[in-house]
Amino acid sequence: MSSHTAEVVICGAGIAGIAAAYHLAVRRGVRGIVLVDERPPLSLTSDKSTECYRNWWPGPGDDMVALMNRSIDLLEELARESGNAFRMNRRGYLFATADPAQVSVFVERAREAEARGVGPTRIHRRGASDYRPAPADGFENQPTGVDVITDPALALRHFPYLAPDTLAVLHARRCGWFSGQQLGMYLLERAREAGVRLLEGRLERIDARGGRVRSVRVSARGGEMTIATPRFVDAAGPFFAPVARLLGVEVPVFCERHAKVAFNDSLGAMPRSAPMTIWTDPVTLPWSDEERRDLAASAEHKRLVEEFPAGVHGRPEGAGESPVVLLIWTYDAGGVPFSPAAGRRRRRLLHEDPREPVPGGPLADRGRLRAGGPLRLRPDGLQRRGRSAGRPHHGAPPSGVRAGVPLVPVRRPGVP
Repeated sequence: MSSHTAEVVICGAGIAGIAAAYHLAVRRGVRGIVLVDERPPLSLTSDKSTECYRNWWPGPGDDMVALMNRSIDLLEELARESGNAFRMNRRGYLFATADPAQVSVFVERAREAEARGVGPTRIHRRGASDYRPAPADGFENQPTGVDVITDPALALRHFPYLAPDTLAVLHARRCGWFSGQQLGMYLLERAREAGVRLLEGRLERIDARGGRVRSVRVSARGGEMTIATPRFVDAAGPFFAPVARLLGVEVPVFCERHAKVAFNDSLGAMPRSAPMTIWTDPVTLPWSDEERRDLAASAEHKRLVEEFPAGVHGRPEGAGESPVVLLIWTYDAGGVPFSPAAGRRRRRLLHEDPREPVPGGPLADRGRLRAGGPLRLRPDGLQRRGRSAGRPHHGAPPSGVRAGVPLVPVRRPGVP
């Protein structure tokens, strides 16, 4: 068994571990950092999220908003420093409703968010409005806070892909997405330039005596090694709790099973410039009579003919003419054991606060959007190239809805 030394050992080469290594080595000048992972960097859950960010968070208190405002500040610094290598945008989160009772809720939630530090509230009640749509690319010189459009005609003028009975939209502005993989690789490259060592191996043991970390034992390709270190960072993602137990610490965290569906939007239902879109009303899927009978007769599938809670989120994915849409619709949340094999079968979504919308998506019919489904495609839009054909029923109301189990493309019972 060989012996080595390090100032800091970080367990986990996902986005959290790599970010920790970057900030310690590049921003703080710490030397002697070792990043340990038995898998390639960014390959377990970090490359399977929806890659979104937001300062739109609920109370009580402003802790999450303050945390995210600082986090977004750092992301913007990195984007400027790298020439926006990870394609950060500021398209926002767009909540939409056809429920008259939700219109006043949108205004109330925006006022509450302003008090928590999300940014100023702007209410647009008539067509003559100074509302500024978000550009498809970039993040500079964009408004913060929240825009609430309560004039249906104005909402549909700016978001024509929503269904015609849309009454109001709430546009949270300091939100968007970026390439998590590109961000992670940029941080890793900079960290390695600053001396961070990446060690492929499995953490087996942490020696802690007298209330202090003394060393860690790692099974690497060349055999077991002991690394003497006074500092240890647990950034093991879904294995955070098992790694903490090596220190004799029980941490009350759990994994949720989420699913992300990516498919080609052959109908052009969602414009390529659309923000993350979240429908805030419950939905019922528009099955044909035959499909409804088949599904209702199946104990496993009969729930699909019932009303679903709000929870569908979606956004376009990819640059240029990419036709891909990402959709996630999760509900019935609950803790599950994490298995790397399950993580490979599903594109996992990192946990978000259940009181806020969890990015989610509608059913797909053999990989294609169903007209009138949770996206409720506009019949008059189906023939319009480049126009939305419907309403993405994305998400939960800004007040939040409990969310959780994956909704994946469904086959008819008995059909392979």
